[in-house]
Amino acid sequence: MIVWLTLATCLAAVLLLGVIAVNLWRIIKQLESIGGTPISWLAKIRFGLCAIETETAQIAPQVTTLNSGLAAVDSGLCQVERDLASAITGLRKRQS
Repeated sequence: MIVWLTLATCLAAVLLLGVIAVNLWRIIKQLESIGGTPISWLAKIRFGLCAIETETAQIAPQVTTLNSGLAAVDSGLCQVERDLASAITGLRKRQS
């Protein structure tokens, strides 16, 4: 009796491992169709993202330069605003 139970347990274990192996193989096939080959959609998306990263790499240093230039323009425009405000004040005093 114990021999039959041992054999049944071994058979069930082998069957379980077989089912797991078949399902793993099916999962791998599905994943390969998504991103396992150079012509898959995932590979194309990855290639596009790398191209975007390469093309936009020069933006960060240029933005820093642009920000410092815009800060200078801002201070100049603030001075123009103060000058115009004092001119308006002077013109109002003359008209009074």
